[in-house]
Amino acid sequence: MRFACFSICLAVSVAGCASKGGSAPQIARATATPDWRTIATEDDRGRLRNWRTAWMNGLRKAQATGHGQVLVREGVLLNPDAAVEWRDPPAGDYRCRVIKVGAKSQGMLDYVSYPPFMCRIRREGGLMSFAKMTGSQRPIGHFLPSGGQQRMVFLGTLQLGDEPRALQYGRDRERDMAGVVERIGENRWRLVLPYPHFESTIDVLELVPALNNIPRNS
Repeated sequence: MRFACFSICLAVSVAGCASKGGSAPQIARATATPDWRTIATEDDRGRLRNWRTAWMNGLRKAQATGHGQVLVREGVLLNPDAAVEWRDPPAGDYRCRVIKVGAKSQGMLDYVSYPPFMCRIRREGGLMSFAKMTGSQRPIGHFLPSGGQQRMVFLGTLQLGDEPRALQYGRDRERDMAGVVERIGENRWRLVLPYPHFESTIDVLELVPALNNIPRNS
């Protein structure tokens, strides 16, 4: 029941945030922050266990097809060991740049970098929600404590095209998303998605606060 409750709330709350931009329904405040291990599907637990393997495989594919220099230019963003001491990203709007590394199948590109889109982080009922607001592929979900000191876990779903709201997490394996969230600099975070179901071996989303969302003490 815990999984079902969370997945319903996840789909309703963050989809409402993405499609309408207003206040979203909240998970009951009386309950503790959910443990991601009790929520994640078996497939997603496997992807999270192998996040580093996915990362190294993606980098090898990109390097083998002549993208070595651009990988170096991205610096800490594509360095799997670049995480620094965790600090929660502030709620608000972000410039969200997506990089896909390592083709999933023959004929696809081993490195693709997209222009920044708008993303949004919100605090909802004690949870931190994330939504990519524009584009044809829009990850939507929650950042959850990982049990460690340097990262959080992302669980969510992929909203496509002109769909008005996201699917419930766990309903469609091909849409489920799982990743790790790390801080890689002052006011800079990344969401790393190992073995996504479409296109690439690993996706890296760079999260930088929009100008009006930078904390005053930065």
